[in-house]
Amino acid sequence: MSTRVSTLANGLRVVSEDMPQFETASVGVWVDVGARYESAEINGVSHLLEHMAFKGTERRSALAIAEEIEAVGGHVNAYTSREQTAYYAKVMKEDVALAVYILADILQHSIFAEDELERERAVVIQEIAQAHDTPDDAVFDQFQETVYPDQPLGRSILGPAAQVADYSRQVLADYMARHYSAGRMVMVGAGRLDHDRLVELAAAAFDALPGEDPAGELKADYRGGDSRIARDLEQSHLVLGFDGIAYGDADFYTVQLLSTLLGGGMSSRLFQEIRERRGLAYAVFSFASSYMDGGVFGIYCGTGPDKLSELTPVIADELLKVCATVTPEEVERARAQLKAGLLMSLESSSSRCERLGRHMLIFGRSIPIEEMVAEIDAIQAEDVVRVAARIFAGSRPSLAALGPVAELESYDRVAARFG
Repeated sequence: MSTRVSTLANGLRVVSEDMPQFETASVGVWVDVGARYESAEINGVSHLLEHMAFKGTERRSALAIAEEIEAVGGHVNAYTSREQTAYYAKVMKEDVALAVYILADILQHSIFAEDELERERAVVIQEIAQAHDTPDDAVFDQFQETVYPDQPLGRSILGPAAQVADYSRQVLADYMARHYSAGRMVMVGAGRLDHDRLVELAAAAFDALPGEDPAGELKADYRGGDSRIARDLEQSHLVLGFDGIAYGDADFYTVQLLSTLLGGGMSSRLFQEIRERRGLAYAVFSFASSYMDGGVFGIYCGTGPDKLSELTPVIADELLKVCATVTPEEVERARAQLKAGLLMSLESSSSRCERLGRHMLIFGRSIPIEEMVAEIDAIQAEDVVRVAARIFAGSRPSLAALGPVAELESYDRVAARFG
């Protein structure tokens, strides 16, 4: 397996990994723009734009896009995150050109027809309502706003329903023209394909992209705090978090291992203590989210209202314990989980595309699997303890709770547990 990278005259980067044993290929375009690039007045426009990209171009109707890709057994999809937007397709090896041309068409020639826009706004509003009615989704938006208040990074990716309902065709067109420039996009391919041919296809298809880059996003400013929303639910949903680690930080891989050790599986400390020993919750896990200039380490737990008062002291105890000691056996187990996840992802062309696209936008290069494995192998128990202390000891926590929250201890008491 080898990774090849080329840059077109307009600044669009093309990166690929050939997987000759496959009969299929995945291709996609990763764009260096997401919800954190939005002002409050256009919150949710990145996500609505992603939806509208498949709703018709100057050359193809929405139905034609679906029919062309499905006529060859392929499929297309997209997603929006806080920092990136991705559009991708998976096809048989002989249909790579079709996938490239469809992706190029929707990213350069979308027309945002008023009738399609009206329908898709309604679809997104239903999506917003669904998220609101799913408490273990809603609490994470609540948590994000608590971590990064009054900042683009703290706002919902979906946006407020009332605003989404009013977004016009011109708002979408202006946003796309500003942010979808060649220098902020990466064309990615993995599977049974030829790099030189992919470059030729990209050069021919992506001939109408602007070359200039937009202004940068606002810097992440972790603040933390407390947010409690009382709702009549069967469970209380809780997210406790701390200022985390950016992608480029020297401790990036260590914090991933720390998260795995704490709450990444059935053998993790939080799962064993909270679910297996005490029966306080069915679901508990930790996560380490990184951004270009910051990050968040968090723990989610859903529990019955009668268990809530016991929950935060137990979580705090486990977080402080890991600041004092971890065993070599725990580190080895977490290391094996991380490495297995990386290596198993090599078996999917879609996963490889995801990795290549994200790496090129975040790091400016594709990081070889061997390099990542070496970084993980180098982590020792004392490194995990040091990073845990860096994150938890003396940190201002962020707390978001949704549901019956009356029995949750005060924020001041929670914060005092961490110094």
